[in-house]
Amino acid sequence: MPAPRPEPFRIAVPQETLDDLQARLARVRFPDEAPAAPWSYGTSLAYMRDLVATWRDSYDWRKHEAALNAFPQFKVEIDGIGVHFIHVQGRGPNPAPLLLSHGWPGSIVEFQRIIPMLTDPASFGGDPADAFTIVAPSLPGYGFSFREGQKRVGLEGIADMFATLMRDVLGYRKFGAQGGDWGSVVTTLLAYRHADLLTGFHVNMLIAGRDPSAIAEPTAEQAAYFKAAGRWAQEESGYQWIQGTKPQTLAFGLTDSPVGLAAWIVEKFRSWSDCGGEVENAISRDAMLTNIMIYWATGAIGSSFWPYYDRRHSKWPIPHDARIPVPFGYAEFPNEIARPPRSLAEAQYDIRRWSVMEKGGHFAALEQPAALAHEVREFFRPLR
Repeated sequence: MPAPRPEPFRIAVPQETLDDLQARLARVRFPDEAPAAPWSYGTSLAYMRDLVATWRDSYDWRKHEAALNAFPQFKVEIDGIGVHFIHVQGRGPNPAPLLLSHGWPGSIVEFQRIIPMLTDPASFGGDPADAFTIVAPSLPGYGFSFREGQKRVGLEGIADMFATLMRDVLGYRKFGAQGGDWGSVVTTLLAYRHADLLTGFHVNMLIAGRDPSAIAEPTAEQAAYFKAAGRWAQEESGYQWIQGTKPQTLAFGLTDSPVGLAAWIVEKFRSWSDCGGEVENAISRDAMLTNIMIYWATGAIGSSFWPYYDRRHSKWPIPHDARIPVPFGYAEFPNEIARPPRSLAEAQYDIRRWSVMEKGGHFAALEQPAALAHEVREFFRPLR
């Protein structure tokens, strides 16, 4: 059977969708807030009032839509899902193909600043020999890779679909892969399930989920990590439980209320970024709103929860004793939500580069695109 052919795609949100959004923002009903410091119990009421005013009165979706449409985009049917992807040719003597995978609550917006740095390094003071040709999909079920009623796909299925995209649709027999959040899991699954396709893989969120009870005498570094992970699970993982157990119930509220959707996402941008408590120190307001707009305009927030449900109701797809032979690189940003020590990763990964970064958090491509681009170039240079 011949490989499916990608079709050119342009983002074009219907005007009636934007008009409906304006009407909803004009009649928002804000909640009460407990008397405590802002952000103590979740998203700040004062911040949301200000953000909604910006969204309603001055944010220009059409400007940001046009900026996204400056990237060549395509859709292709893979396993019954129309997969949307950006595909930008590198500018250099021999650009290497590189797959970028985002996570939740992110989108292709995460890659707007880093794509030019990777495809045209000479324009940023780099060596054109380091150029990449970038393929940056919307995860199936996310953004423009969603349509109402489509089947849900777990992380293993997403990795397999991306292998099909790169190998069968685009014809890349070998390629690199990079990701964060769910994108790091998809990238790791590609290396585990399709090792023959990858020149190397690089992540900015490390998957090293060893069971603490399986380590008889943890080192001080390991014990500190397990303690921090326990605190995070206690105080920060509520979203995983609801998205992983009753995703449909939550989807009603966030699909119907743009302000509810924004509050759900903005709180994660603030908590997980290296912002010192002020989210816009790390991520611009326009970038946040554009990311939120993709979820709102496509109606994909409910579908985007599926990897959490799949993860909670199936076993971890990579055995903890598995050795992944593909060259591995990791950039450890200081405000990442989990930072396992190298000693927990060495048995599973062929570590070629491990960098402790000075600044940045969970959304590395948004927060520190130049630093992440540098790490990606350095890691892949000897693997070309």
